[in-house]
Amino acid sequence: MPAILSGLVLGLALGLLIAWLYLLTWKARYTAAIRDAAIERSLAVTSGKVHEQLIPYLPEFQYNPKDARFVGSPVDLVVFDGLAEGQVRRVVVLEVKTGGSGLTGRERQVRDVIEARHVEWAELRVVR
Repeated sequence: MPAILSGLVLGLALGLLIAWLYLLTWKARYTAAIRDAAIERSLAVTSGKVHEQLIPYLPEFQYNPKDARFVGSPVDLVVFDGLAEGQVRRVVVLEVKTGGSGLTGRERQVRDVIEARHVEWAELRVVR
């Protein structure tokens, strides 16, 4: 009986060692893949943020760069079309997207409010 028991213990120990080595190999492989994916996403986000700020100076921007004001969040730019010429024709809320990215939930909410014309002018006077 002790020989059978020691054989079972040895087999169990060998099985645990193999499982542990497999786990370490799997962890190393997938940790690297997850890290690479996170770096790739981070680079895409950083590139998008730089692009948002430079877009008024690129050829595809259809407004006068002097009319654009960077906001950043929840929208990227507000364009006061015609401001530099002294006659504002319209105000454009502009969201810049690169690649295949879509609108976030907050961006969609802002778009929907503007499209529903729930926009108003307000003035705040501070008395000192």
